[in-house]
Amino acid sequence: MNTSPSIGEYLIERLYGHGVRHVFGIPGDYVLGFYDQLFKSKLRIINTCDEQGAGFAADAYARVRGLGAVCVTYCVGGLKVANTTAEAFAEKSPVVVISGAPGMKEREKNPLLHHKVREFDTQKKVFDQLTIASTVLSDPQTAFQEIDRVLHAALRYKRPVYVELPRDQVFVPGIPHHRTLEVHERSDPNSLCAALAEATEMIDGARKPVILADVEVHRFGLQDLVLRLVENTGIPVAATVLGKSVIGEQHPLYLGIYEGAMGRDDVRRYVEASDCVILLGAFMTDINLGIYTAQLDPARSIYATSEKLSIRYHTYEEVRFKDFIRGLLRSALRRRAPGRIPRPKPILPFQVGKRGTRLSVKRLFERLNGFLSKNTVVISDVGDALFGATDLFIRERTEFLAPAYYTSMGFAVPASVGAQLANPKLRPLVLVGDGAFRMTGMELATIARYKLNAVVVVLNNQGYGTERHMQDGPYNDVWPWEYFRLPEVLGAGRGFLVQTEEELDQALNEAQAWTQSFCLLDVRLAPLDRSPALDRLASRMAKRI
Repeated sequence: MNTSPSIGEYLIERLYGHGVRHVFGIPGDYVLGFYDQLFKSKLRIINTCDEQGAGFAADAYARVRGLGAVCVTYCVGGLKVANTTAEAFAEKSPVVVISGAPGMKEREKNPLLHHKVREFDTQKKVFDQLTIASTVLSDPQTAFQEIDRVLHAALRYKRPVYVELPRDQVFVPGIPHHRTLEVHERSDPNSLCAALAEATEMIDGARKPVILADVEVHRFGLQDLVLRLVENTGIPVAATVLGKSVIGEQHPLYLGIYEGAMGRDDVRRYVEASDCVILLGAFMTDINLGIYTAQLDPARSIYATSEKLSIRYHTYEEVRFKDFIRGLLRSALRRRAPGRIPRPKPILPFQVGKRGTRLSVKRLFERLNGFLSKNTVVISDVGDALFGATDLFIRERTEFLAPAYYTSMGFAVPASVGAQLANPKLRPLVLVGDGAFRMTGMELATIARYKLNAVVVVLNNQGYGTERHMQDGPYNDVWPWEYFRLPEVLGAGRGFLVQTEEELDQALNEAQAWTQSFCLLDVRLAPLDRSPALDRLASRMAKRI
């Protein structure tokens, strides 16, 4: 009697073994058999309103929990998560994309089956470009091995993978294979030794070193090691926009966000004046570098990521990121007094202006700072929601999520679903512009269905505000919605119309106390108003022209 699990069951078993507890998606006929297996398993299906919402939710889940999964049908579902998978690849988020597909027997003689685009492997070819590994589970002899291979790649490289599951293979027993312990690649000892020797000499000889910690420290779970490095050496640490909350911002050696001209000037000056900038897991993107207004000299830099290690102009091959950080900890770097360093501004009690005072973007974020607690995860969409959020004071680590490199609109609302399911102790504060909200905002229905309680703040400036500051025109306008009335449509949640400072203060106080479901704040702002961060960038860019 064959007691081997089916291919679908083995996939579920391995996902569960890697810590996945929820799978996001929408069913379709090519994946219904697998959905039934999911329903009967220990994993919980989370049905979203749209596949893109499922993809963003899985991305956020992976960022918080370490691995996420989205399950959709062939092409009409799969190609709708191409964008979210591209984001996960760009920002190193390990999402398993599972797509149902026509059965292998159905493909004989190349029939024109529904959902097919060109050839039966067209969708896989698309995802080959968006993932670190991909497979079609078409052969019971190799299916189990292929599942383990792609899951290992997702966890090793912190990037998405693609698993195509033909519907006539779901219930077919697979052939067991010898599953070896996952091999962790080792650094070349000579290269590592030489790199550590040069790095130690450079750091100890520096007058004012500084650490710039970024997103890979999040993704590879290296926060504790970096924190020990900071505390053992007394070297101050800053973060990037993409890596915001990699270090709890209350830490006495934390400077703030370094983002070129978008950031605080005192942080920018301190980092750029350093004679040894230690970049750990940093993405040198235009957003992280303040639209390339950052001034970092490679001759005074140590740049370590999972893909590259360079010290000054020397590149070291085959040195693992984790091994390099551990090596720095063992190198007995000298401890130093950091002296006077920039610090995040203290949060002052919010004083409501005179009755009827219209709300500005600056005052909105000042009040939101007082709303945050150690149990809040801030989830920002792109645009001025993101720029303004860089000045928020995040209490604990890994409590700020944003697509700050790929910058796809529509991330934040569905991401709150994934983040809260990944860590139910956290309540999401969602910051989203009105343009981005109308793309995926109806995932509020998903929030309500699964009894989650995000606080969603819609920055309603009647259009695409960031674009207006670059080039204005009627194409930046959107049709006005009464966002605060959406709870009436959904039969759940509470809505607030916010136009004044007093109304904002009252709405946030009520939202803090009301946790049964979501709260939606429709915050009316002037079309050309902008955050202090965007204002800083505009001012600095103007000086360069």
